[in-house]
Amino acid sequence: MKIIRKRMTIVLYIILILFIVLLIRLGWIQIFHGTAYIERAYDLWTREITVNARRGNIYDRNGKLIVGNTLSPTISIIPKQVKDKEYCALKIAQVLNISSKSILYHFNKNVSVETIKPEGKNITLEQAQKIIQLNLDGVYVSSDVVRYYPYGNILAHVLGFVGSDNQGLTGLEYIYNDYLLGNVGSSNIFTDAHGNKIGMIADGYKAPSRGIDLYLTIDIDVQVVLERVLDNTDSTYTPEESMGIVMDPRTSEVLAMASRPTYDIKNYQDYDQSIYNRNLPIWKSFEPGSTFKFVTFTAGIEEKVFDVNESFFDPGYAIVDGTRIRDWKAGGHGSETFFEVIQNSCNPGFIEIGRRLGKDKLFKYVKDYGFGAKTGIDLLGESTGILFDMNKVGNVEVATTSFGQGISTTPIQLTTAVSAAVNGGNLNMPYILKGFGIGNTMLYRTEKTFVRRVISEYTSNVIREALERVTSLGTARNAYIEGYRVGGKTGTAQISVNGAYLPNTYILSFLGIAPMNDPQIVAYIAVNHPISYIQYGGTVVAPLVREVLAESMPILGIKKQEGGIPLDIRYWIDKASYKVENYIGKKTALISFNPYYEIIIIGQGDTIVEQVPAYNEKIEEGGKVFLYTN
Repeated sequence: MKIIRKRMTIVLYIILILFIVLLIRLGWIQIFHGTAYIERAYDLWTREITVNARRGNIYDRNGKLIVGNTLSPTISIIPKQVKDKEYCALKIAQVLNISSKSILYHFNKNVSVETIKPEGKNITLEQAQKIIQLNLDGVYVSSDVVRYYPYGNILAHVLGFVGSDNQGLTGLEYIYNDYLLGNVGSSNIFTDAHGNKIGMIADGYKAPSRGIDLYLTIDIDVQVVLERVLDNTDSTYTPEESMGIVMDPRTSEVLAMASRPTYDIKNYQDYDQSIYNRNLPIWKSFEPGSTFKFVTFTAGIEEKVFDVNESFFDPGYAIVDGTRIRDWKAGGHGSETFFEVIQNSCNPGFIEIGRRLGKDKLFKYVKDYGFGAKTGIDLLGESTGILFDMNKVGNVEVATTSFGQGISTTPIQLTTAVSAAVNGGNLNMPYILKGFGIGNTMLYRTEKTFVRRVISEYTSNVIREALERVTSLGTARNAYIEGYRVGGKTGTAQISVNGAYLPNTYILSFLGIAPMNDPQIVAYIAVNHPISYIQYGGTVVAPLVREVLAESMPILGIKKQEGGIPLDIRYWIDKASYKVENYIGKKTALISFNPYYEIIIIGQGDTIVEQVPAYNEKIEEGGKVFLYTN
């Protein structure tokens, strides 16, 4: 008996000691690890329904809202709380006007919380209200936001778009996603393992924090003008592509940028990636044609290889190493000064400037202006353009480069380069982000980035006068604006594919600058293969740029002024052009009158054996075709 009592006493002591140890352990856990275990418990009980943050707004340079946010609720479910899945799926499907099978799929998932997407994401407020009124167990409607575009699809390629998860996918939305996104919040519902709500714990809510706002260099009013002009261009000429840039030449800030074809930002899934991923003003690379001639002209002035008042004779062609390179104007321009060489866009004149400069000096300026390299603009997808391999550059390549043929450039390179030419000679890096902010408070402001000095102030003054002459006296008189001193340069470039030029396929372009005594705006438009019987940049595109400049200058506060070079209205340089028919082998008696050009038959024979111009060459309206008989 004593032995039993002794054993029981030992057992009791052991139990007491274990109990004391347990209490000590519990106290230790409660004091030192209680918070961690409570957090683990809350994690097990918590069913978190995500509440997306409001992405930062995007404003133009004047604080006008370009991209904002609007409320668009989302349906989420806790499957274990749903008593009748088929019934709930049917009721939700009826509100959303879709098949119940696509909804039921979400209810059968073995997850703690399921967002019904894409079917139940970003629904209308009316639909959300109907779902709430159904009072379905386990079905929740959370507040969510989608992007709001007060200007519609304006600036689509630059802005880009966001996906269904509120993440930026292209454009500025992608580049600055980490700033715009903000931090998500949540609605917290506490349930046990069976999905039953824990009554003693109130549901929680963690508010999201909104993202940081972007301020752009874009002037949305100028952007609207540019977009409308491109829309009208599409309607009038149905080109394959068109693109435009408006820039402040003093800083290289982009004031407007647009591409055609464009797309619907909210329904980007309906478009091929090649449309929304290609921001043509920075991506498209093509021969610049005569818009490039300011580079050769300023290089020649800077290197003192010619004087603007020096005489030059243009016979209509230049022969370089046995290669005959024709001028755009049949018969040439005859005797002219070098001021008139750029005024008339005379190719042989520029070939002569290029010859005097030589390979090394010409291409030094080409590269100093930024061609052959990315400009560094803060957008994705920029191309570098293409220059000749310097080891393979001969006299012919120097000649063609001098008037913008054989190399390729991008619109952003051209506008940035011409800005340097007219702003006093300083090349700046183009940019589109003005700064970051929250509401009206700016947190960071982007400053102008100087790259290098390209030409002197003197040469810049000369090219400004030369480009004003082009608009007032030369090939770009369709861009002249009464009361403003406008300068510019036309461009008509053939399109090369696999080393060969496509027949009758051109990119027409125009660079416009104003006012030429104090340049504050540069506008560039290029139109790829417009359906027009007139294939000249000065005729088709110069009026488009004129419209952009005329409407944009009052918006930017650029006032009219007196002075400048008056418009010469005596004749038009750009006339309609037509292809010459094939007359070789035809009988002279059967050759009929042609309404577009004059036919002159030389000889007494009855059969045509030669003709000038040749078959399929272009001739200006009213020009002469000479037919030689046997």
